[in-house]
Amino acid sequence: MSAPSPSPSPAPGKAAVYGHRGASGLLPEHTLASYAQAIADGADYIEPDLVMTKDGVLVSRHENEIGGTTDVAAHPEFASRRTVKTIDGERIEGWFTEDFTLAELKTLYARERLPQLRSTAYDGQFRIATLEEIIAFLVQQAGRANRGIGLVPEIKHGTYFKGIGLPMEDKLLGALQGNAYTRVAPVTIQSFEVGNLRYLRSKLGADSNIRLLQLLGDPKQQPADVLAAKGSQRYADMITPAGLEQVAGYADGIGPSLRLVIPLDASGKLGTPTTLVRDAHAAGLMVIPYTFRPENPFQAAEFRKGEANARNADGSVAEMRAYLATGIDAFFTDDPALGRRAVDGDAAATAGN
Repeated sequence: MSAPSPSPSPAPGKAAVYGHRGASGLLPEHTLASYAQAIADGADYIEPDLVMTKDGVLVSRHENEIGGTTDVAAHPEFASRRTVKTIDGERIEGWFTEDFTLAELKTLYARERLPQLRSTAYDGQFRIATLEEIIAFLVQQAGRANRGIGLVPEIKHGTYFKGIGLPMEDKLLGALQGNAYTRVAPVTIQSFEVGNLRYLRSKLGADSNIRLLQLLGDPKQQPADVLAAKGSQRYADMITPAGLEQVAGYADGIGPSLRLVIPLDASGKLGTPTTLVRDAHAAGLMVIPYTFRPENPFQAAEFRKGEANARNADGSVAEMRAYLATGIDAFFTDDPALGRRAVDGDAAATAGN
């Protein structure tokens, strides 16, 4: 089935719903099944995080260490691949995508990252997906849904991969520009780093369907590329009015953590909103915070209900609406059905309760 003319899905004035790793609150993250669920539940965009294989293929995993999200530990043939690496300044032990060919990764199955909170019923059912497979799947799903669906790929560990001879940026652009759908569909490339977004802006220019999103980490921390270059810039510098003006020189928006928009007070409840949304909009930047999750441990105290680790759909929707009131342009959620409900009203989507 051919896809419709791809155009942004949200109605004018409505915040867009980004399916974070698909519908990762319901199915193992970054699988085609998770993306399909996100689309069925009304996501305007789906998000594949991207890392590289040994043979230079972009695949969708949240990080290059795959021990936590696949069954690699159960494969004796890969036992010797377990190792320790320093990734973006952090010492990590496990199995890493860059030590596997795509064919080897395709022998693994995805599993739930948070088994203490979420169902493991789908462990061992779904394979790791490549970017090319995700784009082809998106075209198919957009046709079935008869609506445009956007793509929000994130470049993970860009400086690290470049340092081991596996640069990601041109490969990502090639995949996007090589497909008729993603040449015109709404696409937003994200990164916690700065240099790769500046590079992409130089390649794309201003007239493109591809937007760039500067993700913002802990204000005290530095982007990995700045850290590697022994620079001084911290995320705190990027959220000042002057810093936002600089970001606007190469990016179209910012992706702050939720609490940079509305911090928590001493009791764990939502406090007073910061000026970040207003300041970013004044600089011409979209604001797309991350990540709303449907379980109590991730929610502000006033929205929690039931047992400590319980799924709490109503609380998640209420918290999303508190953030929507600040004027955010879109948001990431692990449960897009709840995102649709928050944006469109309770009658729009009752699934997920």
